[in-house]
Amino acid sequence: MKRILLPAGGAVLATGLLAAGLAGTASATPAPQDEYLAKSTEIALSTIDFWTKSNNYALKQATAYHWDYKEVKKLVSKGGYTADTKPGVVAPIGEEKKVAAKVHNVNVPKTIGKVFFETRDGKLQWCTGTSIQSNYKNLVATAGHCVYDLAANNEVVSRWVFVPGYYQGKTPFGIFVGKQAFTHYDFDIYEDFDRDYAFVTVYNGIGGVGASEVSYDTWKAHTGRKDVKWEKIKVTEAEYKEWVGRTGNTGEVVEAKAKQTTGPEDKRGVYEPLEVKKDVYTAAAPQTEVKVGAQAFVNTEIVSEDEAKKYEGPGEVVQDAVTKQWKINHYFVKQWVIPGSDAAYYINKPHFIIEKLVDTGRLGDVVGGQGFAYNQPTGKYVRTFGYPYAEHPDGSKPYTGVTVKNCYGKTSAKLVGSAAKKIEEHVALKCAMTPGADGGPWLLKYSNAKRLGYVNGVTSTFNDQDSNDRIDYISSPYFDGETNTVYKAAANTASGKILPTASN
Repeated sequence: MKRILLPAGGAVLATGLLAAGLAGTASATPAPQDEYLAKSTEIALSTIDFWTKSNNYALKQATAYHWDYKEVKKLVSKGGYTADTKPGVVAPIGEEKKVAAKVHNVNVPKTIGKVFFETRDGKLQWCTGTSIQSNYKNLVATAGHCVYDLAANNEVVSRWVFVPGYYQGKTPFGIFVGKQAFTHYDFDIYEDFDRDYAFVTVYNGIGGVGASEVSYDTWKAHTGRKDVKWEKIKVTEAEYKEWVGRTGNTGEVVEAKAKQTTGPEDKRGVYEPLEVKKDVYTAAAPQTEVKVGAQAFVNTEIVSEDEAKKYEGPGEVVQDAVTKQWKINHYFVKQWVIPGSDAAYYINKPHFIIEKLVDTGRLGDVVGGQGFAYNQPTGKYVRTFGYPYAEHPDGSKPYTGVTVKNCYGKTSAKLVGSAAKKIEEHVALKCAMTPGADGGPWLLKYSNAKRLGYVNGVTSTFNDQDSNDRIDYISSPYFDGETNTVYKAAANTASGKILPTASN
């Protein structure tokens, strides 16, 4: 089994983390590698601001991280595993409320979420991750390639956050900014995918990012995020004059427009018949009935003698010589007009908006945390969760990346490899999930009722074993004693709060 080792008596940095080094002694200890993602609370607050402004716009714009889906390779059997230390487990955090469900329903744990980050070329991308047990209840497990930008000389990515339960821009449990990423030396230095895992400490969550309207004085004194939203309101002329008469207020006057006549070919015009006197009607090529093409027409109204005598309109009053009925002949000509309008008055009313950031607490306290297991036998049942999104090699795209999917089955009894990723010691699982599920946990002994298990792997690669241009197997690094060393270094590292108090 490949190892990058540090002498058991190796130096410890002032931060309390093991120093990275190379050696090959029999009593050697693997060296975890750590990098800051957001070293200060100022950087963490800036990260929150980036992802949450404009109603979480950046979160909604992120796309699933994946390499070229046409580069999917086959896995090759490499033989059985060899435990480098004794098997071990770390119990999960708490116990989620049991949910009565039919056997075929899979209860998705609250610990599962999306990992969002920005690569060095400015792309906003996401992977999958899970909350995992730690001494400070502040740890996320994911894939190493969801922390390190392999296309940028293995630099850590920027603006790294974890959002458990993420769904279409919603952050039900808050947003957790990554503080430090712990990986194996082999991965971030040599891109060795046998060590494609990462454990990331996160600050307390930020949630309840809600907007509220306040007075101008309160808005002016607020030091956090704030905005002014303008509302255009139609008012009377008197109200308009009173409003703009106050210093700083603005408005708009839309001038009155007279009605204009036009022709039937003008799309701006509307049909509006005009009643005229008989001589105007006669001059307009009259028709005896209203029909297409008629330029003028007459309507006859039967009225009483009293109504006839009182009528003063442009129509012609007549009495039928035979029936003695009184009638009014109304004469019309066709016209098309562009309607006019009265003057309109509008004021621009400001609404002063502030937003408050709320500390939602430690990740493990909010959503719980999966357990951790290492040096376990292969060929065991696991359930893995993820947000698959990318295409299969044939271009088909069965997943949206919106909801969590899962696979269940036995891992490969033998370890597998792939020369393309320097892989010699992965474990495989039959599963058709595509990239986007990267970093999703492989949970050993998963309890559907408790929604808890033991993280015994993370999704690293996607593979096509039967050469039909569709992903049918995924793989994970084998979690051994060296994985445990990296995990313990992360699990014993505090991260703290972003906000100095419960809210700001």
